[in-house]
Amino acid sequence: METEDGIGETSQLDNEIGGDTILEPKSKMEFNSFEEVMTYYKQYAKSIGFGVMTRRTEKGDDGTVRYATLSCARGGKARNRTLNVASPKKSRFFRCNREVSDSVKRVLDTNDLAGIRMNKSFRSLVVGAGGFENLPFLENDCRNYIDKARHLRLGAGGAGALQEYFLRMQYKNPGFFASMDLDDDERLKNVFWADPCSRAAYEDFGDVVTFDTTYLTNRYGMPFAPFVGVNHHGQSILLGA
Repeated sequence: METEDGIGETSQLDNEIGGDTILEPKSKMEFNSFEEVMTYYKQYAKSIGFGVMTRRTEKGDDGTVRYATLSCARGGKARNRTLNVASPKKSRFFRCNREVSDSVKRVLDTNDLAGIRMNKSFRSLVVGAGGFENLPFLENDCRNYIDKARHLRLGAGGAGALQEYFLRMQYKNPGFFASMDLDDDERLKNVFWADPCSRAAYEDFGDVVTFDTTYLTNRYGMPFAPFVGVNHHGQSILLGA
């Protein structure tokens, strides 16, 4: 920040978060950016037992935030009577205060590639930290990270291998159809395929087709959705996937 005398000042964030104690918010506090405002309020809220969220923002023509309304992360929601989170020790359970660090992500990746189940992997992190209360995240946060990581592992190499397989199938039988959709990083986003038997079945029994997304998980965290029809014997038949 610049004063009228042209002498630079450190921001309120440096003064109050740099020490061991985070001062209570007060009028006329100054920050260098909106990001610093959010960092300050998140740390302050976590220290006394609640979470913070951005309720509303207004931006100028240059895209910078000119006005913002912050509120408690539980604002407007019914109180959870089964879990008392009104203490600093339990404020880590709020989503805005939970974070999986890069070092923990590396451990999760290594264990997942080694075939170690998530419950055992998380248990080892608990033991290493000296208890659940010393971890800034929950087991569900670890599962969410691994689901995303598995999806990204099916990158250009995985997509290329799948495409080669489809080409071999089409070479064996021109009636085999497949279509792939990649993102800008050449990672697989969507894929559709139908073998000759399925395509022939659709010609005869394509009056009613169901699109089922019951099977939502695989090792890459991608949903599997088969197109299913019914033949003249009342049996389900696969028309594509």
